[in-house]
Amino acid sequence: MLSIKRLTSMAFVGWLLFMGTAAIAQQQVNPEPISLSAQQAVDYALANQSSVKTAKLDELIQLAKNKEVAGMALPSVAGTGSYQYNPIVQKQLFNTRNFGSPVDSFTAVSFQLKNNLLGELRVTQTLFDPSVLVALQARKTLEILVAQNVAKAEIDVKSTVYKAYYNVLSANKALAILSENIASLEKILGETKEIYKNGMAEKLDVDRLVVQYTNLQTEQTKLRNLVELGTASLKYQMGMPLKQPITLTDTLSTEKIVADVLDMDKFDYSQRIEYQLLQTQKKANEYDLKRYKMKALPSLQLFGATGALRGSDKFDYFQSQVWYGYVNTGLNLSVPIFTGLQRKRQVDQAWLAVKKSEVAIENTKLGIDLEREQSSSTFRNNVLTLEAQEKNMQLAQDVYHTTQVKYREGVGSSLEMTTAENDLLTAQNNYFTALFNAIVAKIDLLKSYGKL
Repeated sequence: MLSIKRLTSMAFVGWLLFMGTAAIAQQQVNPEPISLSAQQAVDYALANQSSVKTAKLDELIQLAKNKEVAGMALPSVAGTGSYQYNPIVQKQLFNTRNFGSPVDSFTAVSFQLKNNLLGELRVTQTLFDPSVLVALQARKTLEILVAQNVAKAEIDVKSTVYKAYYNVLSANKALAILSENIASLEKILGETKEIYKNGMAEKLDVDRLVVQYTNLQTEQTKLRNLVELGTASLKYQMGMPLKQPITLTDTLSTEKIVADVLDMDKFDYSQRIEYQLLQTQKKANEYDLKRYKMKALPSLQLFGATGALRGSDKFDYFQSQVWYGYVNTGLNLSVPIFTGLQRKRQVDQAWLAVKKSEVAIENTKLGIDLEREQSSSTFRNNVLTLEAQEKNMQLAQDVYHTTQVKYREGVGSSLEMTTAENDLLTAQNNYFTALFNAIVAKIDLLKSYGKL
């Protein structure tokens, strides 16, 4: 029987194991919050976002294909073995006169045996093949193409994550200021209720402030929902689990948006990844055209084979019998003479694909010019709007504070308070809308100039 002391010890160990497991489970259910700057959010997305992962996997697939192409220029070695059983051997008639008989006489002769076993090892080396040659030349271009696809996916993710990040940041800033307004109004509402109890204010004044206070609380709830939805969207764009709590550490201000604006006079189309992709795609199409043109050339292969065979009227291959070995080597030359004009049609299609790439490049250049003009104009206008709305919000804030002072001193009315509060709320909403629009315009501007 176990002693009381040992039972107590086992119970204590079990309690520790239970508490440790519970602690781990609690950590999994409630993970620690992560503090993220905008750059850290982008870095996380580049490592975890599905579109970037897919593009990188495509890059690895292309690298594997390139190694496959390189293997086409290396020797190939194949081993074969065959066994044939002939229940009825095939016979042929021979004229014995051909072998010295004085008269025509025919006899049936078989050159086969019932059991035939063959083993062979064959080595083949391509000496010249146009399709292999062009494929080897195109490997580097295809590697560049998939690498540029990765870069494009990363740029798209950066743009999306930056916008989602600053959307949440703007909503948080709006929520913080609105909460300050509610706290201020709540204080005034409490003072007004006390004044009303003392008969120094009308019930209408209290009711107006209550309505105003309720409206602000409703706006606060809407903003909280917006922050929650925006944060969930940001996590999704980052490839982060939605249950992971995060804290945004960056700040958003007019000065930060206006600062570090790029030099818009210095631009080259090669700075845009879309232009680079089309240029590389055109080069790949040119290799395709070259491949079809070179299909008119002959191909040459060197081969060598060695093996052993043995035939027998009975299956006795597991006994020590004589095998007959052989070795042969030679060249295989294939010369295309007429292919039903298929090669000509393939050359025409490949040539048209090259021309199509040239048209796409010119159209992309026009689209880039349009994006640059639009993004530059939008950014300038949004910055002007932001600066105006910032001044307007500050002015509305001053008016509201002045109205509060007048109301506390008894020379202002609750109607003035309500009007000033509504004007301030409208000015703040306009400011935060302009703030978000300006940062989005800056992101679009950087992207249009290939600087994101």
